[in-house]
Formats: sequence, structure tokens, C-alpha cells
Amino acid sequence: MIKRAVKYSTLGLFLFLSLFVLVNSQQRPRQQKKKAASDVPPPVPKMWDDKSLAILELPLADSKVKLVHASAEDYYRIPARTILKTYPVYAPGKEPPGYMEWLKQQEPQVAFDASQLKTTADWVKAGEVVFDAPLTRNQLTTPEELRDPAWYEKHAVPVAKDGTMPFYRYVIREKGQVQVGEFSCAMCHTRVMPDGSLIKGAQGNFPFDRVFSSAFGTRIPQQILHLLGRQLFSAPWIEADPHAKLTQMSVEEFANTYKAIPPGVITRFGSSVFYPPQVPDLIGVKDRRYLDHTGFVRHQSIEDLMRYMALVQGADLLDHFNDFSPLGRPPDYAKLARYSDEQLYAAALYLYSLKPPPNPNKFTAEAARGKRIFREEGCATCHTPPLYTNNKLTPVEGFTVPPEHLKKFDIMTRSVGTDPNLSLKTRRGTGYYKVPSLKGVWYRGPFEHNGSVATLEDWFDPRRLSDTYVPTGFVGAGVKTRAVKGHPFGLDLDERDRKALIAFLKTL
Repeated sequence: MIKRAVKYSTLGLFLFLSLFVLVNSQQRPRQQKKKAASDVPPPVPKMWDDKSLAILELPLADSKVKLVHASAEDYYRIPARTILKTYPVYAPGKEPPGYMEWLKQQEPQVAFDASQLKTTADWVKAGEVVFDAPLTRNQLTTPEELRDPAWYEKHAVPVAKDGTMPFYRYVIREKGQVQVGEFSCAMCHTRVMPDGSLIKGAQGNFPFDRVFSSAFGTRIPQQILHLLGRQLFSAPWIEADPHAKLTQMSVEEFANTYKAIPPGVITRFGSSVFYPPQVPDLIGVKDRRYLDHTGFVRHQSIEDLMRYMALVQGADLLDHFNDFSPLGRPPDYAKLARYSDEQLYAAALYLYSLKPPPNPNKFTAEAARGKRIFREEGCATCHTPPLYTNNKLTPVEGFTVPPEHLKKFDIMTRSVGTDPNLSLKTRRGTGYYKVPSLKGVWYRGPFEHNGSVATLEDWFDPRRLSDTYVPTGFVGAGVKTRAVKGHPFGLDLDERDRKALIAFLKTL
């Protein structure tokens, strides 16, 4: 049986703060021939070391605040997690006959054994199960709710054409008990397309925050919401920290704030419920030099990606920002759980292996014209082919680039004028946004770093600069109209040129 990452003393206390990912390996077929050296990955690195962690992130926008992670000694005191097999969730009316009864007859099965992973393909396959495996159980949703059509209708939850609801998995920790597994990588990074096909690793479209808000006041009482607000978002060194009011908000105010966040945007640890970030597309992450919209983490090796995964899935709970700790008390390391380095390595290899799906948008004469416009308008300066990003950072308005940053990081000195709050008023704030890649925009959306607009057509609509504009993506609780400012490039094109440019972008 799996041990819990944290022994919950109150409902929902550590929903976002688990320190583990579940991994499931597959039995490797017997090999008749010796594998080529290229089929065997390098040894698993010991990725959590103090020297590398000290230079992993950019400095915070407020340079007086220093971020310190758990030491290597403390991190490796945390027990590594045992991995169990999980099972798909089917929408109502889509379950195979007798499926739930069959699940109740299953024994818990240990599924990850690094000693059985011999080739790169073995590791990648195991890493896919890391991606699919849940972190918590029965915290957001119950098995009964997942079999109720009203739950799907209430939250507008997408269902794949094979009948599965791919954002959750069933977990068997004890024979006869079926639990709902939540908070996997797949929960945020799986997209169900209009035809029911799945794109794994894409910007997901599960209505996470709306589902989460349905537990407020019942499974998650007001006092826990106040505590979670501090743990997830507070940044007390920021002048007039907007998250300070989270300790005073009512359950209804919390619910309304979370319900205003659309699929494809999410309140993640260290970000903001008021300025939530767009869910990133992980396809092509191997070629990205910076991770997070704010370019918070430098990505120079697979070890950096492993460190990043460990942090965003819970190890950042142990961080310190000068004298502020999100946890608020010394941790009991023996009661936590962490990824093993083998699990992180498998997951990173899987993410590196992700390829974009076949693009249905053909390179027509209109797209060819759009490509010329892309070049003539100078778009390639920032969105440089073939990655369609120059992999640089651009400062936000209100932030002065320190001279030493120009020597250490890849920085464009020009600001594009988009909303600066995510980068100035959160724990992941660096004073910058990274230049995003335009590859795969045909399957993505909503757009902008906080998902304010639903489509490319909306992004190139000059009306979005007006204060009377109604954003088609994230608007904000209690907000009826607001401008989506910044990035004016392409807004002065006539309708014909704008359509041609969009036609080209959709072929990338």
C-alpha cells in the first residue's frame, strides 16, 4: 500500500502540497539481441544538490529576498514513495460492463521497479505513467460523483472519444476500495480536443479551479481556505501584498474567485488566485531555456527539469524566503514522501520525448502569405524559427533590469507591456516574462500569460486594448470589462493580412 505524503489532520490542508508522483513501469520484453549503447540512457543523476539548487532560479523581482530550498541532507531524509498501479476513469454510460465490480477485486500492485528499466524506451514508458499517476485521493471528487452525469454537466468536464475522463485515475490501495486519484501531471497537461482525441503534454482543459471550488465550505472549511491562502500564495515581502486578504475572505468570496478561472488557466503553488498563470504546453519543453511564464527556473540540463518537477509538485513547500516559510513550521521529514531520483528521471525523459500531434492545418496560399507578413512585420525577432522563440526574457513594466542580469541571463531590454502582476506580485515573480514559442498554437488556448483571450483571433483584435473590452478567457472575479494590454504587434494589420498571419501561425 502507498503511504500518504502527508498525514492530513484537517480536510484539504495539503491539497496542492504533496511531495510525490506515482510511477508505473511496464514489464520489459525479453531481448534476443544486445541493445546498442545509444539505447541505454546515462546513469540516473542525483539531482538534489545544494550547489545546483542555489543557481537554479532567477533572482526574485525584489532582490533583497533570497529563496533557499531544503538542503540535500534534509531532502534525502524524506522517504521515497512506493508506486502502485492505477486505472482509467470512464464517464457515465461509458464504463465497460462490470468495471467497478472488477476494480474492487483488484489487489494493490507495486508497479515501479527501476531495476527493470534497461533501455531509454523502458524509462520513457515508465515516465508516461509518472505523468498519468495521481498525487492525492478523494480530495476533490468521489467515485460516486465521477459516475454522476450531473457532475460532468455542472463543471463542463471534457470526455475523450474512448469514453474516458483522462484527468483522473482510479487507485486501489486496499482490495475492495476504489479511490479517485487526483493531481497528476495529466490533470493539468492533457487536452481533450473537440473531436475527442487526446493530446498529452499540451495545455490542458480540465476545469480544475471550478471543480476545486465545489469543495469549499464542505470538504474544505473556511479556516483551511485561509491557511491554504497563506501557504499557496502569500508573499509578505511585497508591498501591499494582494494575497494578504485571503486570510479574511468568506467561503463565498473564495468560491467566486476560483470559479472565475477558466480551463487552461490554473492557480498553482506560488502563483496567484488573482493573477493565475496559463497552463504551459510541455510539448517541446526540451528546447526551452526557461521554465514558468516568469522564466523563474533556468533549464540547462535534464537535472534542472527533474529539480523543477520535484519543486512544483511539493518540495517548494519546504522553501524559505528570508524569514518566511509557506509551511509555517518545521517539517517532520519522516511523515513526508518524495520522488525518487529514478521516478524524476523517468518523467523527465518522457517529457523530453513528447512530439506534437499531426497538424490538420494545411500550408495554403493564404498561410504562405501570412508567413511573408510574419517576416516583414519582424515577428521572427522574438519568435525565431525553427523554435519560434528566441528563448529570451523580456522585462515587465515597472521593473528595472539590473546591469548584472544582462551578463548572466538571456534578456531583451524591451518590454511588450503585458500585465505585470504575475511577475511582480507573486513568489515566482522575477520581473520578466519569457518569450513563448508559437509552435502548436493551433491546439492551444486561452492565450497570454494569464489566459485572457480564448483564440488567436481575439489576440489580434485591436479592441482588446480598450477598457471596455470583455476578455474571452480569464476575466477575474467581479470584473465585467478590462483591457488586455500589451504586445501591440499585428494589431494594425488589416483584416485580410490578419487572417493570413493567423492562418500561418496555425500551421506551426
